[in-house]
Amino acid sequence: MATPAHPGKRIPALDALRGLAVVGIVGMNVHAFALPAPAYYNPLSYGATGPWDYWVWLASFVFIEDKFRTLFAMLFGTGCLILLEKGGARPWRAHYARMIVLFAFGLLHATLLASNDVLRAYALAGLALPLLAGLSARALLAVALGLVTMHFGLGLTAFGSAMVDLHMQRWGTDAMLFAERNFGSDPAAIAALIEQGREGLADRIVRRSLGIPAQLTTLLASLPLNLAAMALGMGLWKAGMLKGEWRTFRLQRLAGLSALAALPVLLVLAGWLVQTGFPAALVGPVALVLSAPFDMLLGVSYAALAMAFFVPEGRITRALAATGRLSLTNYLMTSVILSAIFASWGLGLFGTLTRSQAFAIGLVPVAAMLLWSPWWVARFGQGPFERLWRAAARRLA
Repeated sequence: MATPAHPGKRIPALDALRGLAVVGIVGMNVHAFALPAPAYYNPLSYGATGPWDYWVWLASFVFIEDKFRTLFAMLFGTGCLILLEKGGARPWRAHYARMIVLFAFGLLHATLLASNDVLRAYALAGLALPLLAGLSARALLAVALGLVTMHFGLGLTAFGSAMVDLHMQRWGTDAMLFAERNFGSDPAAIAALIEQGREGLADRIVRRSLGIPAQLTTLLASLPLNLAAMALGMGLWKAGMLKGEWRTFRLQRLAGLSALAALPVLLVLAGWLVQTGFPAALVGPVALVLSAPFDMLLGVSYAALAMAFFVPEGRITRALAATGRLSLTNYLMTSVILSAIFASWGLGLFGTLTRSQAFAIGLVPVAAMLLWSPWWVARFGQGPFERLWRAAARRLA
């Protein structure tokens, strides 16, 4: 069992859990850098040439996709709550200053490097966290459940037309064309995305800058699910689970029950996609809507297992804890490394690798952060971007 929290002391298991989340996110982020966007969810879109590629897709869908993003968002909510509970002068103003600076980081990150940046979404969802900070653990869990239900309803409304058209075999409708462009394997759309992915840095900056208004729509659509994960993290902190106050058996029971509820459904959804041949009208709602509650449950299972088995003196715990203390820096530096490998201003490998090869390349930033983080923490404590974030927010507040 993790060491219980004491005022002013870090919880190694919680830092290690944050490090695990940063490491796990790489497993999906590498596909966003290496392959055209529809292939992120659909292996038939691009990059699948052999059995290994489909096994990588299956493992990613069941165990990685949105599980570690959920975990990262949970811990973001926990971190914000810890700072709000510490109080100090004008805690709300300090919190909003941190969110403004984080949004600026995310905007630069999305424009220069990563189209799938999460910092902007976290900053926007984080604006609501002070309103939730005074709620009890049970109330926070209820808020999380309500927000997941909202995401589920809004998602089915957004994707429902395409699913109906697929069932009725109505091809060529606007909903079907939208699904095919974003989740399918339309040759013209894939060719355009391959060309776009090989653009120069200056062209990317112009394109992404002009697309900022359109990006806000996607960010707003992600708010209920991101805020649900943050509220869940806050609730688990107040319940004592993320403070390291639960006994090992209780943590194991939560992990087992959550996994038992999530894994069969995720496997059924994966089987449904395979059996139907990954139709674009089905890939989107399965990946973004139908799997969402079960992704969150599996994220809770991972968190419970980590709090049960990460011990302060363990070598793995220490390495992951250092990685977690530099979570913002490591998240951004992962994008720098992957851009250096896949972007045209780096090695230019975008669109040249299979899904399994790209997944293996993801081990490069993982190894880098696990190696450099303990060294940096031992010498400097705080990460460079964490330090910049705090300093900029302090000035703004």
